[in-house]
Amino acid sequence: MGEYAALVRPRWSDMDAFGHVNHANLVTLLEEARVPLLFDRASSAGLGEFAKGIVVVRLSVDYRAPIVVQGQDIRVVITLRDLRHASFALDYRVHSGPSEADPVAATARTVLAPYDVGGGRPRRLTEREREFLAAALPSGGVDGA
Repeated sequence: MGEYAALVRPRWSDMDAFGHVNHANLVTLLEEARVPLLFDRASSAGLGEFAKGIVVVRLSVDYRAPIVVQGQDIRVVITLRDLRHASFALDYRVHSGPSEADPVAATARTVLAPYDVGGGRPRRLTEREREFLAAALPSGGVDGA
């Protein structure tokens, strides 16, 4: 499969006093980019447990350029960096506009773990979840993340 890319639209409220998307709000846009894959697409594939609980274990963001709210989507490309038995790492490349040709404004990485909300603890990925992630996301990471 090719790379997974999501288009998300920064909101006026995401902007800070400097006229660009606030650094903390960019993290929310990363979440909005991955939710359709990990919740919607996974649920459609019969893997509803992701939607019941995934927690962010680690997060890092490298900001390269400001993202200005202009009423257009921004492109977020997601790749699978690492797949373990109880966690997985995703790399993100955030473009300042909707096209792959738009400049990269940020790169990021999250380490995520499936979570058993009822038990109050992380859980292991099932074999089907691991297969889904490996098939749905290209591996190799995003340069600079």
